[in-house]
Amino acid sequence: MAATWIETVTGSFEDKKRWRKYKARKQDLPQSYRTAINGLERYIMYAGAIVKGDILMQMMEDLLDLFEQAAADSTSIRNIVGDDPVEFAEDFLLNYEDGRWVNKERTRLNDAIDKAVREA
Repeated sequence: MAATWIETVTGSFEDKKRWRKYKARKQDLPQSYRTAINGLERYIMYAGAIVKGDILMQMMEDLLDLFEQAAADSTSIRNIVGDDPVEFAEDFLLNYEDGRWVNKERTRLNDAIDKAVREA
């Protein structure tokens, strides 16, 4: 019971464990791949507006899987992200739309308009 209450305030303990594992795995990447994934991670944190911890963790783990595989195959960073890293990040974020804050607001807007139409 106490864990549930505390998790309500602090967030999921499981997500925190996953985050620590993610960070440890990321440290094993070669430096250039780590630099690239740190840049993507920062962009995604700011631009992604992901509010669900489990979706954020899945997204970061998927990104890390991609970079780990690329490092193992000696795929260049440009071959991973292409010429436009922002476009890559935006396209990557599209796969995780469910966790974005803006979706909640879109739903609220649609509900408000539906309610207004019913009230008319």
